[in-house]
Amino acid sequence: MALFCAISNEVPEHPVVSPVSGSIFERRLIEKYIVENGIDPISGKELTEDMLIDIKTTQVVKPKPPSATSIPAILKSLQDEWDAVMLHSFTLRQQLQTARQELSHALYQHDAACRVIARLTKEVSAARDALATLKPQTGMAPAPIGAQQTAFAAEATGTAAQPQEQAGMTQDIIQKLLDKAQVLTQERKRRGKVVPEELATPENVRAFRTLASHPGIHSASMPGILSLDIHSGDSSKILTGGNDKCAAVFNKDTEQVVAILKGHTKKVTKVIYHFDEDTVITASPDATIRVWNVPTSQTIQLLRIHDGPVTGLSLHPTGDYVLSTSIDQHWAFSDIRSGQLLTKVIEGIYPCIVIINYLLKVTDESSEGAGLTTAQFHPDGLIFGTGTTTSQVKIWDVKEQSNVANFSGHSGPITSISFSENGYYLATAAEDSCVKLWDLRKLKNFKTIQLDDGYEIKDLCFDQSGTYLAVAGTDIRIYLCKQWQDLKVFNDHTAMATGVRFGQNAQYIASTSMDRTLKLYGM
Repeated sequence: MALFCAISNEVPEHPVVSPVSGSIFERRLIEKYIVENGIDPISGKELTEDMLIDIKTTQVVKPKPPSATSIPAILKSLQDEWDAVMLHSFTLRQQLQTARQELSHALYQHDAACRVIARLTKEVSAARDALATLKPQTGMAPAPIGAQQTAFAAEATGTAAQPQEQAGMTQDIIQKLLDKAQVLTQERKRRGKVVPEELATPENVRAFRTLASHPGIHSASMPGILSLDIHSGDSSKILTGGNDKCAAVFNKDTEQVVAILKGHTKKVTKVIYHFDEDTVITASPDATIRVWNVPTSQTIQLLRIHDGPVTGLSLHPTGDYVLSTSIDQHWAFSDIRSGQLLTKVIEGIYPCIVIINYLLKVTDESSEGAGLTTAQFHPDGLIFGTGTTTSQVKIWDVKEQSNVANFSGHSGPITSISFSENGYYLATAAEDSCVKLWDLRKLKNFKTIQLDDGYEIKDLCFDQSGTYLAVAGTDIRIYLCKQWQDLKVFNDHTAMATGVRFGQNAQYIASTSMDRTLKLYGM
């Protein structure tokens, strides 16, 4: 809406309003009128310049006076417009070319940056894996340079390799085993009469909860912890074997890795912590067994006694000998002090049968042995059990190196066996989703714990008192022995549980899993 001056009746350039009459005036005209008359021209009342009120309006655009009043003038105007458009178009083309060059350069820079980011991400991932493995170095004692050089030189020259020749079971060794068995039998009978006061009660076990979860012990690039053991004398020390070809010693109290044991060329599937020394034993599908000194993280014995993956390890109660089994159908008894192979026996095949079959050219599969899948010594150390790929559990006499009993009833390869500390019970598991309990006095199965269809069992373990039995696999389950009552189930692993062990007096439980975590349960 246009405003018009009350004096000139035209649109004012600087409009003002009179508060006396409310009329709008051009400032220039009303000021002259006030100077001459001193009153409002409309109402006739007194009016001064100070009383005028400015009105803010948009600036009035006056039409351009016509300049092209002839044809030559119009042509000249059009030519000027054409020239201006061409100049502007040229400027725009120059700007477009510059923008294209800048965009191309920016794209090259972006591509190079993406490549650099990808490389750095890969390096960071590798560094994190290394850090996850080596971050507790502050708690690790550095190995003496001389010890490292000696160990590396020994492995490089092959002097640490175990020869296949058997040293034999001498009378001194057999007597040593008998003496130890007699002492252990007496101690077990004495312990069997009294339940340790520090032992966790069934009510305590039912109240167990997850205390800690440690995912950084092994490498994240090759996830999975495959084996577990706890130092029986110092239950704060936990040993694990991983898919990353390393074994690790972890202190649960300080929550630090004490040692990283590197040397195997394949994953570490079996580990044992020596019960009264800072020594560990590991086995791998690379067909080797290594004896390690934990403070130096160095291999002190390298045993090459099998022709296939090592599937079972068990330390004799003397602490001087180790039992091992393999898919190559042999079990072996070796001295961990000298690294000597004392005896090696093939499962299920006897020399006379081999000779007869060779002469008769018999190739019946029934005459072939079965691969061994697991092994464990009886608490007295004079007998031990092995599991086979043909669903049998075999009991062997160490002195005679003979098979003295067989337990049948499972279907599928045996995955784990465990002797109770009382010396009477043997727990076995296979790929048939059940745990069988055997009475070694009557040589028969007296209890079968049938689990859900598809339930996988990877490990079994009795506690040191023989009061509880732990099962690891699809989840972690704790049973009360004799009643065989299901006390507690832990299912917080996100993948298959691979190992389970009791701490001293069952005050805590440790478990490992393919999800790369070590979990601790307790009150």
